[in-house]
Amino acid sequence: MSKDGVHVFPVRVYYEDTDAAGIVYYANYLRFAERARTELLRDLGIENGQMNEQQNLAFVVKRCSMDFVKPAKLDDMLAVETRLIDIGGASVTADQRVRRDQTSLVTMELKLACMAMDGRPARLPVDVRRRLEDFGVATESNGSTNSTEN
Repeated sequence: MSKDGVHVFPVRVYYEDTDAAGIVYYANYLRFAERARTELLRDLGIENGQMNEQQNLAFVVKRCSMDFVKPAKLDDMLAVETRLIDIGGASVTADQRVRRDQTSLVTMELKLACMAMDGRPARLPVDVRRRLEDFGVATESNGSTNSTEN
């Protein structure tokens, strides 16, 4: 589901997502974010599998910066918000936030590169770029990845 250039993906915290202390294991936030980005693309009509098979292209994470503000716990209902903050010739930069209600738990900034399956950088296909641009690029910052907003 998306609204005003923000894609929102709901996530329930299951037992398998938690560590021995009963909180979400830090690496699982990356999994939540990946699922949210995949669903954003799917909602825009961009299928990762089709890009791989038909265009011999894939998105890969080039850079990721994360700030862990507060923990999520078993049975929490979370929302992963995704905003595009830059669309380059061969890359996309996204701001992702994991929230519980209105509380920011984790903030991330990721640079995704478009890559040919042989490992070389590739330009974004015209139709993919158009769909991303139609979704929108955030024009104002909602805080950096170092934000501690509640």
